[in-house]
Amino acid sequence: MIQSAQVASKFTLFTHHAKTFPDLVTALRNSMLRAGVFKDEKTAEEQVVQVLNFDIHLVKDFKGRRYIERVTECIPVQDRNEYTFDHRNEKTLEGKIDKFMDNATHYFTKVTNKELYRHVNIMEYHDGAYVLTNRISDTNIREMRNNMEETDALEFDKFIARNWGQDVVYRTRLDHDEYERRSKNRSTQEERVIKRRGNHRSPILGADS
Repeated sequence: MIQSAQVASKFTLFTHHAKTFPDLVTALRNSMLRAGVFKDEKTAEEQVVQVLNFDIHLVKDFKGRRYIERVTECIPVQDRNEYTFDHRNEKTLEGKIDKFMDNATHYFTKVTNKELYRHVNIMEYHDGAYVLTNRISDTNIREMRNNMEETDALEFDKFIARNWGQDVVYRTRLDHDEYERRSKNRSTQEERVIKRRGNHRSPILGADS
């Protein structure tokens, strides 16, 4: 499943019974290790989080009703080079040692406690209603828009701006103008069809002809 999601597929859907998102990542990572695909835990986990874009978590209450409890986004953590060369600007040996220790601290932190991902809830169920919490990441917004028609992408932009209070820049101003022009054309065409058809009805079906 992980391999098929990495290549030659627009998207992959699957089900799982993990109670939390970290449990889901751990279970998939351990499955890959047991299958012998990977030998290193970090490498296997890195492959898992690369394909887990969203987790839609369902629960069943005491009455047997199932509902979506939360929608969680997985955001892989990019490994950045945070080392500096500030020691070159220090005039004293003590200052150079301090800067060296800063770089050493960054190094050992990455080696011993490397975070491969972070997860945030996009939507949560509270008191009988769904509440939008965190904004979808820019990477996933861009990927989602790339697979939408222009009109859908513009409506998606408006949805993001309306619910997360952040304006979304259209790909080009022409996109917005073209969307408005097509909307007006559709309305005009619908009005013409209604006028042309009038009250004529099909003699067989009794419906508009």
